[in-house]
Amino acid sequence: MLTNPTLDQMQALGLTGMAVAWRELAEQSGTNELSRDEWLGLMLDREVTLRADKRIRNRLASAKLRFAQACIEDIDFAASRSLDRRNTMALAQGQWLTAHENLILTGQTGTGKSWLACAFGRQAARHGHSVLYVRVPRLFEDLALARLDGSFPRLIDKLTRVQLLILDDFGTHALSDQQRFHLFEIVEERYQRKSTLITAQVPVASWHDLIADSTVADAILDRIVHNAHRIALQGESMRKKKAAPLLTDTENTEINQP
Repeated sequence: MLTNPTLDQMQALGLTGMAVAWRELAEQSGTNELSRDEWLGLMLDREVTLRADKRIRNRLASAKLRFAQACIEDIDFAASRSLDRRNTMALAQGQWLTAHENLILTGQTGTGKSWLACAFGRQAARHGHSVLYVRVPRLFEDLALARLDGSFPRLIDKLTRVQLLILDDFGTHALSDQQRFHLFEIVEERYQRKSTLITAQVPVASWHDLIADSTVADAILDRIVHNAHRIALQGESMRKKKAAPLLTDTENTEINQP
């Protein structure tokens, strides 16, 4: 008699997982043999699991990952790109995030830097960290516009509060005075407080020249590089390897025959 009112109260309190578990237990045979503590334990387990899944979904939605389905479990270690399995899986445990350290992924275009960065982003969300993915060229455009419309402080606050900031495609061009200032503001606020993951085609040794201003470059790199883990990807473009092979002359002739 109390089942429906109790379920309504659970729903009203937002205890959706417990309500679902109650309904399933009531419909299963043999559950009457369970004690009240066992019923309550199963219901609480379902509620905890549901809430954890919801938090992960919300964090991933806020992260705006470029490759939303990328995950550590799907990393291709067979590809000849010098990706060490042991080191990668150690980073997947997330201690570098807890220690507020950084991660730098470098390699030629097509070697999978962005995908791997998103896989680490998903893993960080699983570990309970807030994540935000941005492409550096677009970020600089947004920051420049934010200065004009008065939203700059709010955008900087968003970039500095997130626990893992993924900066994809860094170093595609030399930085302007304003871009150097913006980058310094971000890394200064995040230094030893939050973690930053950066991907770049150019090696770290060339970043000083990209930033251009020697003093600012020293300040920025000191806050990024010295406590950063590094993964240098090598090999040919994975996009090229996955592309469909070109047709042979014989195959083209067969297709074009009437």
